[in-house]
Amino acid sequence: MLLAAMTAFTPPVAPTALRPGATWGWPLDPAPAVARPFHAPPTPWSAGHRGVDLAASVGQPVRSAGGGRVAFAGLVAGRGVIVVAHPGGLRTSYEPVSNAAVVGALVQRGERIGVVAGVPGHCAPATCLHWGLRRGETYLDPLTLLRAVPPVLKPLTVSPRAHDALAARVGGRT
Repeated sequence: MLLAAMTAFTPPVAPTALRPGATWGWPLDPAPAVARPFHAPPTPWSAGHRGVDLAASVGQPVRSAGGGRVAFAGLVAGRGVIVVAHPGGLRTSYEPVSNAAVVGALVQRGERIGVVAGVPGHCAPATCLHWGLRRGETYLDPLTLLRAVPPVLKPLTVSPRAHDALAARVGGRT
């Protein structure tokens, strides 16, 4: 249902080059703890966590992570949801949120778009803000907008010739 709501109410936004980290910020201030990280589902219909849960308090202002246009503001499954359409085809979502901005309103990075609502959720007994990110139909980790994703080390592949040269420099220990 949220997918349909996010798709059906997305007004066009002029495409602009996005530079990760330069135009994005946390939707809560101060920068919150991540209570639950993103977990991409293996298929669109599989279980997964299609966003991040950020530690929050009821009534805390929710801010747009980047500039764009409010594409949806309403209830989905009894929870207040705001979706902001950004240049480049990105959409961020925020829930549970109340006192939401008006659909069609232009918002800037850091502009207040609502407050964290006091509804029971999957973070109970704690309160959290679920922050999502999509490009088209693909869910993405919103922390990538902030470059706050831990680095992943990849194995190093070395040609036999380079391996031998390295071994000779370190005395045969590789």
